[in-house]
Amino acid sequence: MVDTPSEEAAESAAALDDAASTLVNVWGRVHNGPDVPVPSTQLRALFVVERGPVNVSRLAEELGALVSSASRLCDRLEASGLLARDPGRDRREVTVRLSADGQALLDRLRRRRREELTRVLASMPAPALAALLWGLSEFHEAASKPGADGDSVSMPA
Repeated sequence: MVDTPSEEAAESAAALDDAASTLVNVWGRVHNGPDVPVPSTQLRALFVVERGPVNVSRLAEELGALVSSASRLCDRLEASGLLARDPGRDRREVTVRLSADGQALLDRLRRRRREELTRVLASMPAPALAALLWGLSEFHEAASKPGADGDSVSMPA
């Protein structure tokens, strides 16, 4: 017997999809701002590398790109001072990590995203804001359960 989602869950999914689209637009305004020195693909790579040093092959996998493309992307990020390369343990593998400037860029973007979100949330009535926070907490918990696939999503922090 297959469980089918309730009508309420389906309606909630549609509302969440709309809200997520709005959230992505808010993030996009920040990430694509005139003072962001790199295009979105390079920014995405920086967010991947922020989780911890990775080799170029792993970065390519995370980005859904060819290793050669990821390597060229790393060349550009290194040239702009946002990424650093370190020789791997066996010297055949290169590990990439954020430079101090790369981390500073991501920290600045994170602050600006939160400022934008704070402006939106400040316009909401207190009961709606409390309900949203509760709902987001419950969603995070449900999506983080084993088998929910919420922990396999690679999004910027």
